[in-house]
Amino acid sequence: MSSMDAHTNSAGSARAERKEREKEKIIQREKQRHTVKTISRILQKSAGEQTQEERRLLQDHQETVQELSRRQSRRRLLQSKLEEVFDEAESLKCKVKQLAEALRQATHVVVYTGAGISTAASIPDYRGPNGVWTQLQKGRSVRTSDLSRAEPTLTHMCIWLLHKEKMVQHVVSQNCDGLHLRSGLPRHALSELHGNMFIEVCSSCSPARELIRVFDVTERTALHRHGTGRRCPHCGGELRDTIVHFGERGTLEQPLNWSGAAQAAERADLILCLGSSLKVLKKYSCLWCMNRPASKRPKLYIVNLQWTPKDNLATLKIHGKCDAVMALLMQELGLEVPVYNRSQDPIFSLAKALGPHEQESHSREEIAPPAAVEEDSHDAQTQGQGPALQGGWFGRGYSKARKKRKTL
Repeated sequence: MSSMDAHTNSAGSARAERKEREKEKIIQREKQRHTVKTISRILQKSAGEQTQEERRLLQDHQETVQELSRRQSRRRLLQSKLEEVFDEAESLKCKVKQLAEALRQATHVVVYTGAGISTAASIPDYRGPNGVWTQLQKGRSVRTSDLSRAEPTLTHMCIWLLHKEKMVQHVVSQNCDGLHLRSGLPRHALSELHGNMFIEVCSSCSPARELIRVFDVTERTALHRHGTGRRCPHCGGELRDTIVHFGERGTLEQPLNWSGAAQAAERADLILCLGSSLKVLKKYSCLWCMNRPASKRPKLYIVNLQWTPKDNLATLKIHGKCDAVMALLMQELGLEVPVYNRSQDPIFSLAKALGPHEQESHSREEIAPPAAVEEDSHDAQTQGQGPALQGGWFGRGYSKARKKRKTL
């Protein structure tokens, strides 16, 4: 036999051995998978329903039994964190009284808000029972919608009043819906960490130039693609939205106002969290003064129906809907609950009108001025619900998340 033939036979033998080892691994994995399924089915039975052979099988596979028990415990813990809990009426009133007293005594209050304060405006949250991510995890589709009909909720207006009364010094929001701005809250007292759907900016201008619109500017934008398709009227540079998507790092000074948020947190002696799961905010260490000793950190009050990762650090956790809690709080503080007045909505005075050549640059519905509200309301009733909208932070981002989850 020639050296070439010997080399060929050796290579063939090595390939055969590799294939045999791979086959053995596959068979072993299948056996393990079958064992896990069998043990799992047995554990679903009560002790009285298990046969002697099944009990012996459990005894022989104690490691598998323990691992399945750990998995079940983790699932139960996760499920308990997703459940919404409501305080009893008397308990809720008692807790709100404690919050009111804390607000009276505090000297620098910062409010952190999440999607839960906008659900009353028919804007879905993310992690609630009907939230965006909850529905996507269940494999359900999420209908997009135009948010121009949304108006500041009772909670938005109460926050505005508390700031006006100098009981709240700064608001840090994760929301992109622009409702804090529309409630009348001053820009200097607001940090919109994830952007504002009504604001587009020109980064070519120095400093960056803001243009506030009366429509959602994110129609053509998505993750890592922020151009709105319009041009700066001053320098001709491309305009971009201000939205910070998951996985992105916001760099704009406004409307994010990170410096204002960090300075407010540093001075705070009380932090009130409203309608936020805090799963994102917890990652921003500058908002929690973690460099201070625990005794010198701001007192933390949380209003949320579900578990949050900051619950164990909270001075008080209130399980209630934001509007209900804020209504009780206003009553305790002796303040009249303010009502949103469209005629006083700052967006109409702040907004920059589109140029003649830009009128067809978007298809989003514009926020109707006060005189047009009644007519629009009548049209909506006669026309019914329109087709789903595509694109933007409230559209294309959903589909991306769904595709990503399906590949996991």
